[in-house]
Amino acid sequence: MQRVIILGSTGSIGTQALDVIKANPSRFEVVGLSAGSNRALLDEQAEAFRVDHTALGAAEAEQLVRDVDADVVLNGITGSVGLGPTLAALKAGRTLALANKESLIVGGDLVKSLAAPGQIVPVDSEHSAIAQALRSGTHREVRRLVLTASGGPFRGLSRQSLQAATPEQALAHPTWNMGLVVTTNSATLVNKGLEVIEAHLLFDVEYDRIDVVVHPQSVVHSMVEFIDGSTIAQASPPDMRLPISLGLDWPNRVAAVGVPIDWTTPHTWTFEPLDDAAFPAVQLAKQVGRAGGTYPAVFNAANEQAVAAFHARRIGFLDIVATVQRVVEAHEQDGPLTRESLAAAEDWARATADTLLAG
Repeated sequence: MQRVIILGSTGSIGTQALDVIKANPSRFEVVGLSAGSNRALLDEQAEAFRVDHTALGAAEAEQLVRDVDADVVLNGITGSVGLGPTLAALKAGRTLALANKESLIVGGDLVKSLAAPGQIVPVDSEHSAIAQALRSGTHREVRRLVLTASGGPFRGLSRQSLQAATPEQALAHPTWNMGLVVTTNSATLVNKGLEVIEAHLLFDVEYDRIDVVVHPQSVVHSMVEFIDGSTIAQASPPDMRLPISLGLDWPNRVAAVGVPIDWTTPHTWTFEPLDDAAFPAVQLAKQVGRAGGTYPAVFNAANEQAVAAFHARRIGFLDIVATVQRVVEAHEQDGPLTRESLAAAEDWARATADTLLAG
């Protein structure tokens, strides 16, 4: 029986995790729940799963992780506010099922220094796919990682065409149902850039050996190419319950958690190179990742400000990544990496982005 704390229980990842747990009551027990602000739904969930320990907000979530005995902490919080709970889970020796990619990306070496081997289990579908594929060989046998991207709602459009893109169009994702920031990040490919940094940190593979390929069907979730020319891919219909279930009890699989591919019907899967001219966010993210330190925190914070400005119709779609790039270029690393330096860098990035956006 895995005792589970779910952080961000009222969001997409959290509610799907509760679906998995509800269907497997002899395998999982919920011992703690946290939400960002939706107290009403949090209380409903606590009653339904007979959970005594709940928290509202990131600070309370961090305390919940410290105080409640658990085997696994599923961090489904959105944004860098998830860093504190991530650090608390690692310090407490819990297995960290990580859907909150920002905490690893922003925390970088601060997070990795606390993590024991195998303590962080990725829940993003792409990184879960890579983790599954890596079981086919050793680290020294890996030639490269290949992250797949749906391409979002603007796949195939030229940079010039993207100048007129609207918030409504950016939110019309063809495959996944996600929140406003993540869905917009998928449209700009910022999300894929963040995932490249996450892959580097999770799997210790250099940035020049991490590629992105556009796969609009979203069935092949990512691939690992080995030195002998073999490529191992993980494929399944797009459903986050599968990587969530693996995160809750890695490396053990949960029966019937997802619907398999129907091999009795025809399928066509396509793969296309990423258009870096139209979507420069991935290359920018690689630069940021190589710089390390507080640069990923600046990248992420500036993007959040720019996304908010775009949805307020104060800037255009292409201005999102352009603003992030200007903020990153203006940043200077200062001192060692700590929670305080990360918070200061984020505050600086938000203020700088706001100044640029106001101009």
